Amino acid sequence: MTSKERLLKRSRFLGIGSALIVAMWLATATVGSAQTFKTLVNFDGADGQYPFTSLVQGRDGNFYGTTSWGTGPGTVFKITPGGDLTTLYTFCSQPTCTDGDQPWVGLVLGTDGNFYGTTFYGGADPNGGTVFKITPGGRLTTLYSFCSQTNCAAGHYPWAGLVQASDGNFYGTTYDDPTNSGLGTVFKITPEGSLTTLHTFTGPDGLWVESGLIQATDGNLYGTASGGGAYGDGTVFRITLGGALTTLHSFNYADGAYPSAALIQAADGSFYGTTEQGGANGRPGTVFKITPTGKLTTLHSFNISDGAYTYAGLIQASDGNFYGATTGGGVDPSDCSWGAGCGTVFQITPAGTLTTLHSFQGTDGDYPMQALLQATNGKFYGTAAGRAACCFGIGDGTVFSLDMGLGPFVTFVRSYGKAGQRAEILGQGFGGTTGVSFNGTAATFTVYGGTFLVATVPAGATTGPVTVTTSRRTLTSNVPFRVMP
Repeated sequence: MTSKERLLKRSRFLGIGSALIVAMWLATATVGSAQTFKTLVNFDGADGQYPFTSLVQGRDGNFYGTTSWGTGPGTVFKITPGGDLTTLYTFCSQPTCTDGDQPWVGLVLGTDGNFYGTTFYGGADPNGGTVFKITPGGRLTTLYSFCSQTNCAAGHYPWAGLVQASDGNFYGTTYDDPTNSGLGTVFKITPEGSLTTLHTFTGPDGLWVESGLIQATDGNLYGTASGGGAYGDGTVFRITLGGALTTLHSFNYADGAYPSAALIQAADGSFYGTTEQGGANGRPGTVFKITPTGKLTTLHSFNISDGAYTYAGLIQASDGNFYGATTGGGVDPSDCSWGAGCGTVFQITPAGTLTTLHSFQGTDGDYPMQALLQATNGKFYGTAAGRAACCFGIGDGTVFSLDMGLGPFVTFVRSYGKAGQRAEILGQGFGGTTGVSFNGTAATFTVYGGTFLVATVPAGATTGPVTVTTSRRTLTSNVPFRVMP
C-alpha cells in the first residue's frame, strides 16, 4: 500500500478518493436491555463535518473534540453529556491558514487545563501541519508549524494526536518526512513550542505513522507504524524519551496488517490494539495483545459480519473489558449501495470473546474511526465520521453515547506522580467530598468544582486505586495511580 493510497482513506470524505467496497455477510446484532445507544449530535456542516476524533473529558465535565471540515477546514468543539454543542474555534480563521487546517484527531488535556492537538495541513507552509494549544474558552495558540525548516526536515503531516509524558513535554508523530523518502518521525515538543525530532523512520523499523503514542508504566513510549517492518505490514515499537527506538513486532498479515490506532496499556501490564486489515479471515482486521517484550497474541479476527476495518483503537473500561469500534461491517442496511456495512461498536474480553453492541445503520452515523471515551459518569461517548441513508462518507457525522449500565468512577489527567506532587482528578459530584486516599493512604485535597479536584500524593502511598469519598458515595478510580520513586 502506497503513501498515496493511505492518504485516500480519509480524503474520500472530501470527495477525493474512491469508495471502500467489500463483501458483506448479513448478520444481526443484539443489544441487551441494559444497553442504550443514543445519537447526541448530528453535524450539519455549519457546526462542523467529519469528526475523525476521539473525545476527551475536560475539568468542567464536558467533552471536547474536533471536526475535520465544515464552513472552514475543521473546528474545535465542546459538547455537554446531554448533547449541547458549542463550536469553540474554526480553523483557517487566519490568512493562508497559518492557524492550521483539518485536524484529523482529537485533543489531549494538559496538566495546565488547556487542550493540545495537531492539524494535518496549514501553518507556515500550507502542506506542513501544526501543533496547537487551545483553552476551554476557545483561545487558540499555534505552538509549532511543520515545514518551517528547509525541506521540511522535522517532518510534516502530523496525522496523530499528542501525549503529555511524565517530563511535562508532549510527544507525537508525523506521517511523512520529505528528507527521508516520506517515512515519518517521532518528535518531542515543549508546552512553549520548542520541537525536537527524536527518530526518523527508515522502513524496516516502520513507516507512515498514523497513531499517537502512549507512555507506559516503564516510562517509555509505545506506538504503532501502519507500514514497514520485516513484511511491510506495520510494526509495534518502543521508544525512550531520549529517542532510542526498538521494534517489538512486525506484522505479517496473517496476524494483522496496517495498525492505525494507538495502543493502550491494560491493567495486566500488556498492550492491546487493533489492525485495519489482516488476520485469520483476510482483510477485515484484528484485535491483538502484545507484551512489553514483544510477544503478540491475536485475540480476534473480524469477519465483516461482526465488523471490519478497525481504524479505531481500544479502551479498557471500568468493568475490565475492552471497548472499540469498527469502521465497516456489521448489519448492512438494505439500501446501502456499497454493500459494506456502516461499522460497529463492540466489547471484547481480555480472553478475546467479542460481542457486537451496536451496528450503525447510516442514519445514526457511519464510519467510526477513533476510540471511544468512557466518561466518569460511566457512559461511553464516540463519534461517527458520516451520516446518511447509506454508508461510507456521505453526511456530516455524529456524536453518540452508549450506556452499558456501568456506574460513575474517578480518573486522572495523568495517572502517575511522586509523593508531594499534584494529582489532578476528574469525576462527578465532588462538591461534598470528605476524603481522598491513594491505595488506602489519606491525602490532602482541594475541590475546584463538582467535576475536578486536586490531591497531593501522600508520603508512603503505594501504587493502586484512588478513592474519593463524597457525601453520597465512594468513587474508585478506573485505573491504578502509579506512585513513582
